[in-house]
Amino acid sequence: MISIYCDGASKGNPGPASIGVYAVQDGKEVFTISEALGNGTNNFAEWTSLIQALKKSIENKFLDVEIFMDSELVVRQFNGVYKTKHPDLIPLKQEAMKLAAQFHSIKLTHIPREKNKNADTLANKALQ
Repeated sequence: MISIYCDGASKGNPGPASIGVYAVQDGKEVFTISEALGNGTNNFAEWTSLIQALKKSIENKFLDVEIFMDSELVVRQFNGVYKTKHPDLIPLKQEAMKLAAQFHSIKLTHIPREKNKNADTLANKALQ
């Protein structure tokens, strides 16, 4: 089981967007992602951070994951608590769900922003 922390950022919303992903197993970093996305909304960046985390996990054969995000909206949409209605976000959710189906176990949990500092730092670093 690995723990993955995901975050998306957008300066201007929409504006320059980026993602940060920080993955750990047994207290040791196993991978990170810090990537600029071009222009986009914060929700686009948040969903993209989740998708990229899932892809990287599959690539590295980490198929039992617990994912933490400070985006309550994405967590609730992914978990089916909220419907995904925005036409730009529906394909992102569909892609995330398709990727999630490849895991043995996957859990997505909302955390406060202050507990997501590593992913936030990586997202902000990509904007510089």
